[in-house]
Amino acid sequence: MLGDLIGEEQGETTGIRVLSTDGGHPVMEASFRATGTLLGAQVKDMGTYESVLRADGTLWGEGQGVTMTQDGETVTWHGSGVGRFDEKGAIDWRGALFFETAADRFAALPGIAAVFEFHVEDDGTSTAKLYEWK
Repeated sequence: MLGDLIGEEQGETTGIRVLSTDGGHPVMEASFRATGTLLGAQVKDMGTYESVLRADGTLWGEGQGVTMTQDGETVTWHGSGVGRFDEKGAIDWRGALFFETAADRFAALPGIAAVFEFHVEDDGTSTAKLYEWK
């Protein structure tokens, strides 16, 4: 069941690379940076994910990143998801994240799975929402 909203952010794509075109299924890497909130704390988030364009036109992606507070508290995350292009060329991603941290403020995160909505416009700007999966 979808639980409480635990984070929101706005950001931008900082780089894209084509890793492979073998077999007609392009593999691309994208990096992003964002600012927002996580469990009520102001954070900066940065991550990199690889995506594969599948034969049906959807994307499969896996990524990792780090989220930091101004005080230097960190949370690392790994995730995967599925992306779909909309009629304007933007991509809507849905998936799950899993966390590691030693920061007391974020002590609840390693014990949960979180589901995300990640929207990337064709100009690279992005928005994300993160919910606890109960």
